Amino acid sequence: MLGFMNAKTEKMAVVGALFLLAGCGGGTGGSAPSPSQLSLLAGNVDGPGSADGIGAAARFDHPGSAATDLSGNVYVADTTNSTIRKITPGAVVTTLAGTAGSFGSEDGIGAAARFQYPVGTATDASGNVYVADSGNDTIRKITPGGVVTTLAGTAGSSGSADGIGAAARFNTPAGIATDASGNVYVADTFNATVRKITPGGVVTTLAGTAGSSGSADGIGAAARFRYPAGTATDASGNVYVADPSDNTIRKITPGGVVTTLAGTAGSSGAVDGIGAAARFFGPISTATDASGNVYVADSWNSTIRKITPDGVVTTPVGFAGRAGFVPGSLPGGLINPQGVAVIGTSLYAVMGNGVVEVTSLP
Repeated sequence: MLGFMNAKTEKMAVVGALFLLAGCGGGTGGSAPSPSQLSLLAGNVDGPGSADGIGAAARFDHPGSAATDLSGNVYVADTTNSTIRKITPGAVVTTLAGTAGSFGSEDGIGAAARFQYPVGTATDASGNVYVADSGNDTIRKITPGGVVTTLAGTAGSSGSADGIGAAARFNTPAGIATDASGNVYVADTFNATVRKITPGGVVTTLAGTAGSSGSADGIGAAARFRYPAGTATDASGNVYVADPSDNTIRKITPGGVVTTLAGTAGSSGAVDGIGAAARFFGPISTATDASGNVYVADSWNSTIRKITPDGVVTTPVGFAGRAGFVPGSLPGGLINPQGVAVIGTSLYAVMGNGVVEVTSLP
């Protein structure tokens, strides 16, 4: 699915191929949120840009993920703009860190910081935002005041080394999530591994073996992933990983035991069902709710899927194979959704050049 080229081109291949960074057609309007409805929160699903503003007046350039905090704010990795955006519950969009069109790896405050094609975002209970800075092969941390530091990895130095802070190495990290203890979990996409970072910056490999891709379940280094992407955690410390190339959703226990929660490696489709009987097509991102359900941005099916703790898969949002933004009552319509985030009964997804919201999620 993904080609290996020179380092700079390779990063763009990940952003372009894995996260479907291509212009998407569709309408930009939406009705006001009401129970069990799909609407536009901010930006649009057509032309790209980088403007702050309210709701549809804001502009993004192919955002790659979304995350929420306890106050209901939404944080977006605005991938092609190489910025991190913040959306308040009132749909006011600002740029939390980075400057649109200015790429780099500098730490700093707000607009002085630089990113290079950030893809994954996550938050912790203190309101910090964590970013998988894919093009820099680093994991960044942003305080609520916009102070950006590099938590782990060294910009421009890719690899697969465990270690502390700058001594660790990643290879195009994409998905990112946090747990209640402040640990950060990273889908290290081109290494085909899932990494764990403690609050002190100690990086270890939770599951998979760098350079050995596949779809095997197992414990720790014995497990195999293809190109792990969007990552989420639940209240018990389990980690959920979307593996878009294998069309599966994997589950990792705190002890590193990897199983396949839903889907069958190598079998694509749009089938609801239980566990291995379900089918996905390019699942790219995961999120969890307070009940332990997992929501999946099933990108190439243009749907949001729901997986119960027992592995029962349904499709609450969108029609498989029918790409187009249709706001209103569910199931509505989506266009290749990328990141997905859930808080309470609201779900947020990024697609095209905008962010959509589902209220009173079923």
